[in-house]
Amino acid sequence: MRIRFGVIGTNWISDRFVQSALENEEFVLSAVYSRSEEKGRDFAEKYAGASIYTDLADMAASPEVDAVYIASPNSLHAQQAILCMNHGKHVLCEKPAASNSDELRAMIEAAERSGVTFMEAMKSTLMPNFGVVKDNLYKLGRIRRYCASYGQYSSRYDAYLQGNVMNAFRPEFSNGALMDLGIYCLYPMAVLFGRPDTVKAVGVMLGSGVDGEGSILMGYPDMDAVVSYSKITDSYLPAEIQGENGTMVIDKINQPYEVKIRYRDGSTEVLSHPQTFEPMYYEIQEFIRLIRQGERQSAVNSHACSLVVSEIMEEARKQIGLKYAADRWAE
Repeated sequence: MRIRFGVIGTNWISDRFVQSALENEEFVLSAVYSRSEEKGRDFAEKYAGASIYTDLADMAASPEVDAVYIASPNSLHAQQAILCMNHGKHVLCEKPAASNSDELRAMIEAAERSGVTFMEAMKSTLMPNFGVVKDNLYKLGRIRRYCASYGQYSSRYDAYLQGNVMNAFRPEFSNGALMDLGIYCLYPMAVLFGRPDTVKAVGVMLGSGVDGEGSILMGYPDMDAVVSYSKITDSYLPAEIQGENGTMVIDKINQPYEVKIRYRDGSTEVLSHPQTFEPMYYEIQEFIRLIRQGERQSAVNSHACSLVVSEIMEEARKQIGLKYAADRWAE
């Protein structure tokens, strides 16, 4: 029997999710939640058979839904996920899973209490070529530095400059460059190297109250990590993991397709493999596998890893003065 999914949110990312998920024969879209019945109907009509809900509690209680994918504004993730998990639904929640670490802990506790699978939907770390990165780190010798950059000029920034502040630049939705793009740099770092000992952050704050761009320097016992991110400029830099024997070069940290090592002797080893499916397919595949096998969390996108990343972002936000309504420390 296929896994029956409900989708929360009818934006472009939900569309991309469903299109990728339909490549998996174990996925079926059974329900769509939107505050607007018209938007919900427009979304559902693309995929025959999905029921439409404008009351989330009704969808959470529906016996026709096994699992839920959440792609609502960041500020709503925690309360929606907990509601669904309290009704016994497995939850795949878009990154960042929560506004802060307190919310994330509450989500993890709800998953454990209800005995359901909960995973943060970070696509890059479940793509095949991220596995290539992990499997070949030993070739670098002693690792000394991790560098990652993700800068993408937001299409909504032009509207912002004209005085139209859209959701992407509004703090009440727990948005900004760090939460939307910086997490793509931080999550692979946490998967590969764990929790850093020190975090030092700088950022450019916009008048709306969110960050437009920033950088974080993190220290480990024998290495450092440097990440930069922006929604107001573009970056074309690859990611690098620098070791004493050579440097691994990753084309895009947010969706790795090409991975190679440039050794100190001048030789280059290409490591990457062809990837058959769209990037989001692999997180869906992992999530369904976890449900099928009765596992409550991913070994890659684990609860512990999500917490490390959430705590790094929280500390960085404190240092640059980026506050959200959900933050207890900001009260």
